[in-house]
Parts: sequence; C-alpha cells; structure tokens
Amino acid sequence: MIGEFTVDVYKSELVRRELIAEGTMAFYFVKPDGYEYLPGQSCQLTLIDPPPKDDAKGSTREFTIASAPHEDHLVIAMRLRNSAFKDLLKDAPPGTTVTISEADGDLILHRDVSRPAVLIAGGIGVTPFLSIVRHAARHALQHPLYLFYSNWRPELAAFLPELEALQQANPNFRLIATMTEPDSRSWSGQSGVIDADLLRRHLPDLTSPVYYVAGPPPMALAMLELLEDLGVDDADIKSAEFYGY
Repeated sequence: MIGEFTVDVYKSELVRRELIAEGTMAFYFVKPDGYEYLPGQSCQLTLIDPPPKDDAKGSTREFTIASAPHEDHLVIAMRLRNSAFKDLLKDAPPGTTVTISEADGDLILHRDVSRPAVLIAGGIGVTPFLSIVRHAARHALQHPLYLFYSNWRPELAAFLPELEALQQANPNFRLIATMTEPDSRSWSGQSGVIDADLLRRHLPDLTSPVYYVAGPPPMALAMLELLEDLGVDDADIKSAEFYGY
C-alpha cells in the first residue's frame, strides 16, 4: 500500500561480551549473511530469547554499530544503567538469540576528501565514530579526521586505548580526548569541556569541515549551539542524540 514500507530483519546470536570501560560493555553478535551497513549507521536490536518482560519500553532498542563493515561481527556498546533490557542483555549467555534490523541513519562520512571531518563525541556517543575511524584506517581514506572525545574520567572512556592506537596507525586521524572531572593521578592529558577555544587550538579552520555530533541530549544540544555561534552552516552539521535506557 502507498505509504507503507517494510524493514528487513535478520536473526543473529550473541557471540561474546566484553567490559570496555567502567560501567560500559560491548556485545559481539554474528553478522548475518548479506547484512550491509555504512560506518556510523545504527540498527534496532530485539531480545527474543527471552524478551525482557518487566521493561515498559519493550524488547527493542536502537544502537549504533561500533564495528566497521569489514569486520566479522556486529558490535554494539552500552552503559550498564538499570533497565530490564540491559540487565537481561549483560547477563545473556553466548548463543542468545536476537533479531537485528537493517541499518539506517545519515551520520555517515561525506565523500569530499578535501573537507575535514570533525567528530564530536560525548561518552558512549563515540560508537558511530569508532566505526568511521576503523573504516578509514582499513581503507586508507584521505579525509582529515579529528575526533573530540569528552568523558568525565578516563576510566569511563570506552574504546580509548583503541582510538589512541588508531591515531598512531592513521596519519590522517587525530584524537583529542578531554576529561571534565579527571583525577590528576590517572590523567595528564587535556581537561575541560569541548568549547570554542579547544576547537580553535586543534582545527586550522572552523568553517571548512563537516561536523558530526553524537552524545547525550544536553551535550549534543550544547555542541550544536556552539557550532552555530562559531558560524558553521547548518548544512555542514550532522547530529545524533544518545538516550539512556
């Protein structure tokens, strides 16, 4: 019928899980045959064996895919806040059955390699950018990539060691990690919020890049307001808000 459309759904299963930061876990799922996606896209994951009966929001959540398309597994990551959905998933044994929708979303890298990509992540909002950075390293993409990654403390920064290693492996990628509430005994790097001064110190030009923003709603809104104040055109900004479940 006119106006109706179908979304392809694939059956998968949990392979393993891994604690990747304090209070944050990554989950590795079988990548179904024929499953395709672009770095930065997301999917809907549904728990079916068994479903979370005590969760008012149901058995389906949307997650950005943290893995890159060339990898063997589909990887998602989440903060381990209290919810029946998360409790069930974090305790699920390997082999647990799930369904995964086809990938969607426009938080994907632009094609013009002459324009830098500035990725601004707060907390678990780093997942789409991890996929992009992994893909860029694998295929030697020529885009200049800048990832501004904000967390309270380094112990909470998911995938931070891998991102540091990717910076060493890819001369076109620069990581600017900053902590807003660091302990000087565990962090000697950049501290404070992502603001205009931080962007100016690391970007040769503020208006030539395409900007990508992902993080909790207050952080994402603050970054959009910051970019507007800096004169960045709305057409050069893509954003996604990450809600807790």
